[in-house]
Amino acid sequence: MTNKYNLLIIEDDKDLADAMRKLLDKWGYHIAICEDFEYIMKCFNEVEPHIVLLDINIPAFDGFYWCKKIREVSKVPIVFVTSRDSNMDIVMAMNSGGDDYIQKPFDSHVLVAKLQAIIRRTYEYQTVETSLIEYNQVILNLNDTKLYFGEKNVELTKNEFRILKTMMENNGKVVSRDSLMKQLWDDDLYVNENTLTVNMNRLRKKLEELGVYDFIQTKKGMGYLVP
Repeated sequence: MTNKYNLLIIEDDKDLADAMRKLLDKWGYHIAICEDFEYIMKCFNEVEPHIVLLDINIPAFDGFYWCKKIREVSKVPIVFVTSRDSNMDIVMAMNSGGDDYIQKPFDSHVLVAKLQAIIRRTYEYQTVETSLIEYNQVILNLNDTKLYFGEKNVELTKNEFRILKTMMENNGKVVSRDSLMKQLWDDDLYVNENTLTVNMNRLRKKLEELGVYDFIQTKKGMGYLVP
């Protein structure tokens, strides 16, 4: 699960940084350690991390400063790992753009669990959410091309799926027949008006089988609309 994620450790205690590298390497993460604290942004840009583990007490500028600098260019999750434990430190960490706060010394299981939770929230749950398009309780699954409404579902053909996906992504806007054909097939030499009409009628029939009526409206002389 984790072998595709890059972690950047910004920690001036070399022994601790190495210990974290060994621990997280066992869990399949790709680990990079920043060793030049005057060029942290250069290191960040080279590594392109999915998560940053950041200490507060580091040379030159503190972790709050670097968290703000990272936030200027990225939304990547930032976890403060520090021995500082005052409420003001925690508030400053969150206000500077941090996502979590772990106090040293930490339990290795807690660190791993927090990282896994952040990955699920930031990357894996997001993937699941974006695999669905929902409008007015009608749900189109982009992975299996099935259409869902309430307890019922129906499988769409490739063309039906492309039509409905285009219409749902443009809900509230009229999509012309010409632009619809070009988007679906990329070459209108292979598609005529009748082909689009047949596929649209079949799609509407499947919607009605689910109990969804007038989901796609015809705008004469203009095209189609999901209102």
